Amino acid sequence: MSGRKALLIGINYVGTKNELRGCHSDARNVLNFLQRWGYDPSDCVLLSDEPNVQPGSRSWPSGQNILRAMDWLVRGSEGQSLFFHYSGHGGQVQDSDGSGGLTDTICPVDFQENGQMDSDTLHRHLVSPLPQGASLHAIFDCCHSGTVMELPYTYRTDADGNVNLVDNIKQGIQLAESAAHLMQGGFSMNSVRDAEQLFAGARSFWKGLQHMGGEGGGEEGLAHGEHGQEYYGEVKQVIMYSGCRDDQTSADASIAGAATGAMSWAFLQVMAQFNGQQSYVEILQNTRGMLQQKYSQVPQLSCGEQMDLNRPFRI
Repeated sequence: MSGRKALLIGINYVGTKNELRGCHSDARNVLNFLQRWGYDPSDCVLLSDEPNVQPGSRSWPSGQNILRAMDWLVRGSEGQSLFFHYSGHGGQVQDSDGSGGLTDTICPVDFQENGQMDSDTLHRHLVSPLPQGASLHAIFDCCHSGTVMELPYTYRTDADGNVNLVDNIKQGIQLAESAAHLMQGGFSMNSVRDAEQLFAGARSFWKGLQHMGGEGGGEEGLAHGEHGQEYYGEVKQVIMYSGCRDDQTSADASIAGAATGAMSWAFLQVMAQFNGQQSYVEILQNTRGMLQQKYSQVPQLSCGEQMDLNRPFRI
């Protein structure tokens, strides 16, 4: 086995009312990109609902198979470089902690029968078990994906391309206050719906603090929740590019006559244009610039530890 492994998931939900068009090609295009970067095809797993994949086979992107493949990706990966890519539907569901907030999800092909996969599950299977010395790069090309892995450090570009670290505490408090102020104006369906979204945004910022060691956490801090002690102090080499903020959708596009996810397309275009010779922050800025020409979604970069964003991109 080489020192690198990859898991790629592309779900078009073929034949359903939720059908997408570009996710199969996204997964294949990212697989080709990784092979050009030296990944061995035998160390890459692709799950999809393409016509040639039999439902019930290990390559079918059911929730059970996705979890099994995630565990394969991380298991025994000491010192390895791992890559994860997901293209499909993303959503939000009620948080299981009883707070009334929403949590980000991805949607396996059987999500209508067996439910969506929430951010806590993704963190437990991809982040928490990651061994010391291993690194994981992840791309989520789906709606509501800003904090889908519950990583503590989130970076976002503004309209001018400047990159800023999102202040989780400040953003969470502001969103909660905005929701409370909105509800004071009356309980119309629109105000309730808008307030729910604002509270969900606040919740997503605070949940990231559960995984932050040394800053904003501790027994007396906001990190102390149902899973706070379990996650507290994690320092993981995880870097995630997401296609949009938690409150945004991610486009299923047609570009040059080919169906594709907008985030996957922009990322691959940027990597090809600069021949991979970029820093992490430059990839974020250039991907934002590529998307900004046609789409409103704002890509984000999230990390499991504080890092120098100017260091060269390496997988």
